[in-house]
Amino acid sequence: MNLVKTPHPRAPLDSSTCRPGFLCLMASWKLHISLIVFSIFASSCCSTFIITNNCPYTIWPGTLAGSGSPQLSTTGFQLDSGQSIAIPNAPGWSGRIWARTGCTFDAMGVGSCQTGDCGGRLECAGNGATPPASLFEITLGDEKDFYDVSIVDGYNLPLVAAPRGVSTPCNVTGCVSDINMGNRLRERPRGVIGCKSACEAFRLDQYCCSGEFANPTTCRPSFYSWMFKRACPRAYSYAYDDGTSTFTCKASEYAIVFCPTQWDEASRRSTGEGKFK
Repeated sequence: MNLVKTPHPRAPLDSSTCRPGFLCLMASWKLHISLIVFSIFASSCCSTFIITNNCPYTIWPGTLAGSGSPQLSTTGFQLDSGQSIAIPNAPGWSGRIWARTGCTFDAMGVGSCQTGDCGGRLECAGNGATPPASLFEITLGDEKDFYDVSIVDGYNLPLVAAPRGVSTPCNVTGCVSDINMGNRLRERPRGVIGCKSACEAFRLDQYCCSGEFANPTTCRPSFYSWMFKRACPRAYSYAYDDGTSTFTCKASEYAIVFCPTQWDEASRRSTGEGKFK
């Protein structure tokens, strides 16, 4: 374990803002900013997820394996501001990674989170994220991997994912926009912690792509998914948003950064030196 002291580049979040047109949840919590950076390097594997917290507060990432895939070596943990952790994965692994916010846990790892909660436990252990939560999703293949960033289940944090250790350029994807911040809502006394999807907010088949809308012909983008897509063009905004949101690559590492501070046009295709941080 290497400890390095470094200043954090981001200013604290303004806790009273939200963009109009989004379905926003309100709450407040104290922001804790750590100046300690650590990284844990795991044994070699087929590839590795490097998860970085660039937010000016602590987050609690969670992981969930898909059907037929083993759970990762950790399914939930605390990650202070400025910290990174390396997690090896298994060949053919499929699943998702997200960050929880506003969590409190006791010594037994029992507690709750304001967003992304997974059964009230530090280790998610097979439980998925309670919406709203920004998700990184990936399926590792023999020849190529399929990956995306999804806000179909709502949004709680900016998120970027970049393949590294590649022989040919691959796409960086994510949602850099902080949807929780925007025009000031003065009537709101507390901070914005996330934005629900229309499906979660209204529970209607037309927004959830279910029932008679359970196919790409009948399930079309809504005003709400359009708002998400406008803010985050490369992220999934509704269930059938595959064309502009799913990417393929074969990489030895996937860097997953929460609250990235920089992502210019050149970094949208990466040879392993993505220009975000």
